[in-house]
Amino acid sequence: MAEFSQIITEYAQNPTNKFEMEDATISYKEESRTCWDHLTIYLKIVGNEIKDYSFAGETSIVTTASASIFWESIIGQKLEEILGLNYEYMLELIWEVSPRRKQVANLALLATRNAIHTYLKDWRVDDFSDVME
Repeated sequence: MAEFSQIITEYAQNPTNKFEMEDATISYKEESRTCWDHLTIYLKIVGNEIKDYSFAGETSIVTTASASIFWESIIGQKLEEILGLNYEYMLELIWEVSPRRKQVANLALLATRNAIHTYLKDWRVDDFSDVME
């Protein structure tokens, strides 16, 4: 458990990608009503691929750490691959969290999927039930 706490603390205290990207292709704001985190993600998309990712907002330790770890895993991925990601993917990246914190652990994933839907103009808007399946 100590290792888990150290990882969360390190990513939460030193999120290298927590800033408002000025030259983003698209941004998208999402919130969790569980803990009232507000997260805006910024994506740079070239072709059909994520080239850069950042985030900003009022975020808890779990949201900040999850967004930082998630960012490292999606650079270079195709948009359709990211749209297929769900909670199981986040579990592989991070950890099992309490039921109360599942939404905040998936907030970056949800915001990223919705940013891609907006970019693609496919008229879809995912909610937490879509990423938690």
